[in-house]
Amino acid sequence: MQSSPSLTNTAETRKIIAWSHSVASALLAMAFAFMLVTFFAPALHFPGNPAAPEVALLLTATASTIFSLERQLPLQSILLAAGVIALIGGAAHTLGTMCGIPFGSFTFTRELGVKFFKTLPWAMPLIWIVTVLNSRGVARLILRPWRKTKTYGFWLIGMTAVLTMLFVLALDPFASRIKHYWFWTPVKFPLAWQGAPLVNFLGWGIVTLLILAFITPALIGKRLSKRSLPDFHPLCVWLGGILIFGIACAQNGLWPAAAVDAVIGIVAIIFAIRGARW
Repeated sequence: MQSSPSLTNTAETRKIIAWSHSVASALLAMAFAFMLVTFFAPALHFPGNPAAPEVALLLTATASTIFSLERQLPLQSILLAAGVIALIGGAAHTLGTMCGIPFGSFTFTRELGVKFFKTLPWAMPLIWIVTVLNSRGVARLILRPWRKTKTYGFWLIGMTAVLTMLFVLALDPFASRIKHYWFWTPVKFPLAWQGAPLVNFLGWGIVTLLILAFITPALIGKRLSKRSLPDFHPLCVWLGGILIFGIACAQNGLWPAAAVDAVIGIVAIIFAIRGARW
């Protein structure tokens, strides 16, 4: 008895998705190790672009995030969501460079690479994609015990925005004070974190809420499943970023930032694992 073509195609598709996810995750692990080498072996110089470790890490993190979601959602839905994130996030930062809204007054440097229209660095849309999608994945783990309640969707959106702000809280000292990807214009307003105005993090949260208003329908799984296993991939990517930022801050004497990164990571692990075990 021969199996039907549809079943065969489904099995082959699942194998391709699993293979793609495994390859992307392996490349991400290599890029992560590549980045760590630059921390603990500073005398080692890599040929070509000096920002190669960061570029490799960002590209593999983006690919791995997309292929991880492909195990749960159609690829066209993921690409649609990623495109909307890149478009809205990139537009927000373009607006920010022009008038300081909604993040505060800042300037991108040449360190972040080629700029679109001489304004927006190519990396910023990818940073938005990695940050928002993996923050949402961590939020799903944390809120897993309440996934069948009527208000789960609203809590998921809110938690994603909070985790995005926490991730950027860890990212900014690394990006602005260590790598000098951008610098903040000093203002008289006294409330700031490592040179970044607090409105920056609020701005990320607000833009994330706007993004989620558009992409949430595309990220709702249409496939029926008897059992939904927790997905730890977003947590690994999210915590990997926090770890990189924390190590860099500690090595450069930014101890308050390193301590905050450690607290953010530990708290996220506790609540995510607690939720996943439900």
